[in-house]
Amino acid sequence: MRMSRRKHLAVAGVAGVFLLVVTLLRAMDPAFVESVRLMGFDTYQRLWPRADDDYPVRIVDIDERSLAVHGQWPWRRDTLAALTDALAEMGAAVVAYDMIFAEPDRLSPHRYLPELEQVPELKAQALPDTDAAFAEAIARMPVVLGYALRSDADGGTPASKAGFAYAGSNPAASLPGFPSALKSLDMLEARAAGSGSLSLSARDTSGIVRRIPMLVTNGEALFPSLSMEALRVAQGASGYIVRSADASGELAVGGAAVTEVKVGAVSFPTTAIGELWVYFNADRKDRYISAADVLDPAKRQELQSEIEGRIIYVGTSSIGLFDIRTTPLGELVPGVSVHAQATEQILSGDFLARPDWAYGAEIIATVAIGLIVIALVLAVGAGWAALIGGAIAAALYAGAVHLFRTQGLLLDPVYPTAANLFVYAAATALLYVLTEREKQFVRTAFGQYLAPEMVRRLESAPDTLKLGGEMRDMTILFMDVRGFTPISEQLTPTELVAFLNALLSPLSEEIQRHGGTIDKYIGDSIMAFWNAPMEVEDHARKAAQAALAMLRVVDELNASDAFGFKARDMPQKTVQIGVGLNSGEACVGNMGSSRRFNYSVIGDAVNIAARIESSCKGIGADCVVSETTALAAPDFALLEAGAIPLKGKSVPITLFALAGDPAYAATPAFADLAAKHERMMGAIATEDAPAARRALDACRACAPPHLSGFYDRFAERIAAMAPASPAL
Repeated sequence: MRMSRRKHLAVAGVAGVFLLVVTLLRAMDPAFVESVRLMGFDTYQRLWPRADDDYPVRIVDIDERSLAVHGQWPWRRDTLAALTDALAEMGAAVVAYDMIFAEPDRLSPHRYLPELEQVPELKAQALPDTDAAFAEAIARMPVVLGYALRSDADGGTPASKAGFAYAGSNPAASLPGFPSALKSLDMLEARAAGSGSLSLSARDTSGIVRRIPMLVTNGEALFPSLSMEALRVAQGASGYIVRSADASGELAVGGAAVTEVKVGAVSFPTTAIGELWVYFNADRKDRYISAADVLDPAKRQELQSEIEGRIIYVGTSSIGLFDIRTTPLGELVPGVSVHAQATEQILSGDFLARPDWAYGAEIIATVAIGLIVIALVLAVGAGWAALIGGAIAAALYAGAVHLFRTQGLLLDPVYPTAANLFVYAAATALLYVLTEREKQFVRTAFGQYLAPEMVRRLESAPDTLKLGGEMRDMTILFMDVRGFTPISEQLTPTELVAFLNALLSPLSEEIQRHGGTIDKYIGDSIMAFWNAPMEVEDHARKAAQAALAMLRVVDELNASDAFGFKARDMPQKTVQIGVGLNSGEACVGNMGSSRRFNYSVIGDAVNIAARIESSCKGIGADCVVSETTALAAPDFALLEAGAIPLKGKSVPITLFALAGDPAYAATPAFADLAAKHERMMGAIATEDAPAARRALDACRACAPPHLSGFYDRFAERIAAMAPASPAL
């Protein structure tokens, strides 16, 4: 293809402007450019994760089974003392708690001394202080406690348990700073052998954990991370050696830049601001030991070899405790696993590094490839330019992958390639305008190397991407499968998906049949709402009807063994669900970011509905509704559960068990049950235990089978009303 001098100049000029723009964009490095680069680094780890080996690191997991055995979180501190002592007995080298004990144990018996001192025969002065018991256990073995960095000055300063020596200048000016920290109680921290930061990198804003700050500062002193401190205490080292150099490259922040940290016999490289790039491998079951097993004396000998001489992290994988993180491998892991994997990585000596020359090298590569692409388009045409440019891009990728696999270097071939794809597009687009033959050629090339559908989606109808919402009176429903974890453990991934589809499909149909809008599916849960986007009259009644219909559907599925649990002779033969309803004002509309959003609902009414669903098991009812929903659906069969404290609410909320529809509510049998239930609630309110027990027995005698668990919980509450025995 021959071009005139004028065409040469036009193509070169336009492509040169594009090259200048993409080069300046890389130099400024906005968030979206960084996010693409980080996704490329994540791909490296997914394709070539860190090698597995048996490192002396284990996680004692406060998992769902542990919570089932020892009660909901938080546990009493004497239980944690027993856990610490058990690990000490089995020879743990160090125990690092991925948690903060910032407040006194509210379950400690000695907190009730002021009330019990009025009854001398109870010997209140003998009640134990569980915080003191935990502190004594911490003092008996090397324990590292965590602290979290705060952005305000209202917290304290973590204890400094180790010294710092510098090979180079003090790098404090380059490190993440914090005004204060949320730390454990002084009595616990004073007895701990170490104290480490639990905070993750503020640079990882996408929700994927890639880096951990190994060093932080309050402007005066340096403080270590939890994984660093655990390594120090395990080795019996007294401090750290921090190597630094003059800051340079894209991480230059002024002052000295950290290059390496040495702790005991091990050392590891960091970024200029003291962060460790975590090199993950797949989350393995053999990395975890259930806390329930550690607390079981019968299993001590069996666990000895897994604990003795190892660095033990204590954390939680329970979904309800909200410490779940996403790794570059795309896995959801407990937060404690991040610290454990960082420790394994340091012990393995297998590190990732983003060299300070990478910033300049990637800009040079962008400019060099761009100039080559422009020259090729002018000299040999778009077709050959694409082939040769593709070969250059392939070589760039191959080199980056080779350096990652052999030296752990994180270099970005994506931006130079993608940026110059735009340069190439600019050059060939101009050829498209200049000649009809080249126009067709460029259209073909453009279709091969760009995604036109993505471009059209971003450019077409931008007014439809507006965000916003409105306040409405709504009823919100949350549904969750009871005992989902045991079910999931007995099914393969394919079977689990089939089970969820078989369950959620008919439940969703009932929600929609009764006028509800499904907001989202959250694993084994459904969130739905009424009165949006279309107005729904009597939305509370329709939501209650939907909830009852969902319970009937589950009963029918269980009766027909639709899930095949009975046919497979699984330990759990049936499925149970819990449903929570709440009515109130909430904001509904398009929510999210300017790039991606969902039609959803937010507000306190939503949070309360979620908490109500979580309370179903504790109340013993399959469906629990708030007082506002009960008032809006007064003709349903409702039985008061009492004022129940909900997580995040300072005042208990009166809840009701939804026992049946209006037809059942109108029957003499329910009227009789409701009257007896009201007498029981009155006796409970006046703390008349004998009368409450009599009323409870009367309720049980006429209550339908599905309310047996509901009254079992009342039996427990009434039993707790009895006066304490003098022998305690």
